Amino acid sequence: MLDYLDRQTRLTVNQWKIVAAAAIGDALEFFDYYLIGYVLAFIVKPWQLTYGQSGLILLSSGVGAIAGAYIWGYIADRIGRRKVFLATVLNFSLATGVLALTPEHGWIFLTVFRFFVGFGVGGLYCVDLPLVQEFIPTAKRGFISGLVTCFIPLGTMLGAVLGAYLAPLVGWRGLFAVGLVPALLTLLIRAWVPESPHWLLRAGRHKEARRALGWALEVDPETLPLPAPTPPAPPPRFLELFRYPRSLAVSWLSNLGIQTAVYGLGLWSPILLMLVMGVSPQEASFWMIFVNIGSLVGRFVFAWLSEAIGRRSSGAIVGLGGAAATVLAGFFPTAMIGTVSVFWLLLILVQTIGNGGWPIVGPYAAEVWPQQLRATGMGSAYGFGGIGKVIGPAGLALILGSSNMVNPHMTIAAITPAFLYLAAWFGLAGIVYLAFAFETRGRTFEAIDAELAATQQARRRRSRAAGAAG
Repeated sequence: MLDYLDRQTRLTVNQWKIVAAAAIGDALEFFDYYLIGYVLAFIVKPWQLTYGQSGLILLSSGVGAIAGAYIWGYIADRIGRRKVFLATVLNFSLATGVLALTPEHGWIFLTVFRFFVGFGVGGLYCVDLPLVQEFIPTAKRGFISGLVTCFIPLGTMLGAVLGAYLAPLVGWRGLFAVGLVPALLTLLIRAWVPESPHWLLRAGRHKEARRALGWALEVDPETLPLPAPTPPAPPPRFLELFRYPRSLAVSWLSNLGIQTAVYGLGLWSPILLMLVMGVSPQEASFWMIFVNIGSLVGRFVFAWLSEAIGRRSSGAIVGLGGAAATVLAGFFPTAMIGTVSVFWLLLILVQTIGNGGWPIVGPYAAEVWPQQLRATGMGSAYGFGGIGKVIGPAGLALILGSSNMVNPHMTIAAITPAFLYLAAWFGLAGIVYLAFAFETRGRTFEAIDAELAATQQARRRRSRAAGAAG
């Protein structure tokens, strides 16, 4: 039945609806997630926040994303993608709305509820990509699933626009109240997104799988062959992940490297621009619009590269290229070209390569796992990488001076080691792709599953042979 999907040369309107729902979901979840960076620019001075307190506010959502990615990803393999998609949207949007009730100087309140925002964000990202991939023919899987992530910068850009133009009118509490809007996405998901046929087949619900695929392909489901009845597969166990060490290494470590660098830089960028360029919070939000445009352009480029040169080579470019650009930014924080800040220009370059590389990092972390572990594996990779959401912002806070008030007296000596720290994490991701990645371009999920199973069997034979020899 799934062969009919791989024979497609053009996507149907219904398939584009699924892609659009996932793309909108990703954009809105990261609007909610990154909103704190723009809010923090408005409250950091009136509340007299230290670097340490600001870092705790920023990294709490990272801790939540770690837990959310593991838990929601595992649940998605057990009860289905669509239900978890709906639940995670409600999770992060309602948690953001609650932040509008933050008491004055309530940085602990902010920290706690940012945890719940991150919990939902980590979950949605780990379910909507596998869902899209399971409705897309193999020849288009890399580009289309990468395309879903391309619209994430629109969410962060929306935060920058609202920070620059709406915040002066409604205040930072009003920005958080706007974060409730993504809850309306659940109506779109209910109308446009069926359950994954891959998941339904594994659950033994073959007629439902045929009906979902028929809807996506816009054909009469009765014209599709119905597989022979099989009992439902046993639910996945989390420890099964460790039977696939190569998948584990490449997905976990690449996510850790990229997330540490991207989130550390992304969450601190509005404040860094405010301090380095000597601008107001509104002006910093304005300059961030262009940084996010760089991310948007980079994502389209890397979505195309995933099919043009493959996931492995593209991933290496993301990591090593991001490292080089970050080093340059660290060494030239106060340089100017005429009246233009070199630091700002290099931030655009870093985000174009590093943040722009998510069409490789995210979808690939799902492709390297067998069917029964796809959402669990991607969730585990994104969750492990979520440690970067903690050590990225926290690392910068410590290097910049965690006990100091956030003020314009940042020194070049502090900026340089902070950016070298982030560059090292980008470099780790690039090395991991070169050392451990295996190519998934042009290969069906069934072919990838077969290779993983064969590798696992070969490892068992070698283990038995070594035991017998011993």
